[in-house]
Amino acid sequence: MEQVKLGIIGVGNMGSDHAKRIVNGDVPEIKLVAVADRAENRRSWAKENLPAEVQIFAEGDDLIDSKVCDAVLIAVPHYQHPILAMRAFEKGQHVMCEKPAGVYTKIVREMNEAAAKSGKVFGMMFNQRTNCVYRKMHEMVQSGELGAIKRVNWIITNWYRTQSYYDSGSWRATWDGEGGGVLLNQCPHNLDLLQWICGMPSRVRAFCHEGKWHNIEVEDDVTAYLEFPNGATGVFVTTTGDAPGTNRLEITLEMGKLVCENDELTLWKLSQNEREFCYNAQGGFARPEMKKIKVETDGENPQHNGVLRAFAANILRGEPLVAGGEEGINGLTLSNAMHLSSWLDKTIELPLDEDLFLEELNKRRASSCKKENTVAVTFDVDGTYGSPKK
Repeated sequence: MEQVKLGIIGVGNMGSDHAKRIVNGDVPEIKLVAVADRAENRRSWAKENLPAEVQIFAEGDDLIDSKVCDAVLIAVPHYQHPILAMRAFEKGQHVMCEKPAGVYTKIVREMNEAAAKSGKVFGMMFNQRTNCVYRKMHEMVQSGELGAIKRVNWIITNWYRTQSYYDSGSWRATWDGEGGGVLLNQCPHNLDLLQWICGMPSRVRAFCHEGKWHNIEVEDDVTAYLEFPNGATGVFVTTTGDAPGTNRLEITLEMGKLVCENDELTLWKLSQNEREFCYNAQGGFARPEMKKIKVETDGENPQHNGVLRAFAANILRGEPLVAGGEEGINGLTLSNAMHLSSWLDKTIELPLDEDLFLEELNKRRASSCKKENTVAVTFDVDGTYGSPKK
């Protein structure tokens, strides 16, 4: 069997999880040939837990320059994603990038341009796009069968994190190390799904509470209001401080309402378009007839394995990716807009002013705290990503 020779840059929480699953044969068309990590204890982990033939490097640049790989998977702190991706493209390697695409859209735009120029395969690890309920929502909304979107509400508050999680790395939950909090670490999946299913909004007004529930300097509680080009509105609520949390995505359209909750998809289907009914019905309190339907899906939810299998299949046979790397800028645009809106206390029009965002971010990086005496901890994330817990 022909295989893609893959190198993983960063074998912390997610990188080590990818490595273990590839070595276990979960992605048959990928062979792990190298890993890189700056932390000596993670290199020791690799030496003890990965096959002897897997080469181990201290720097991602060294792994890329060695040219032992056809492709690299980037799973390092966020600021480094575009830098390493552009380096790999320059050396003729395919790239799979963990979320988010980066911290700010200006450099991500440069990464996208480098990817296009290289002609290499570029994928983004948006594993939630493989979830059958989200795939079905995308299909139903984008097909137009339910009419235009009127409203979208997503309460995604089951990203609960303890203080020990934030204390587990010197880079975590700081403006200079991570570049953001819940919007940039946990919610890239949700922001990607929101724009993938519903399209990009045109205006954003957000309130980001920094260090509200934890001893951190970045946001851990967010409420955002969205307006879409067709006049539809939305609300996006997230936090890492709620226990128990909620994950409910509700989309109201002209022909009914879709609700995704508890891994089930329900449609309240109207008998006719609400806009037509509104202006033709004779009774002031009349309502269109509706029926509740449990929407059937194919039940498939391959998550990271599905993304990596598609990545290999695209490299080897030109089959479709789960998510093209260039799409990563869309969800990041939403988080950048939410941050900027909160920082400036104003509504942000999209496309946003990328230079202004970077200027404001750099102000916060300049005064970002430096964590001292932090002992790095790697958590076992196996099985945590089927429902949003990663």
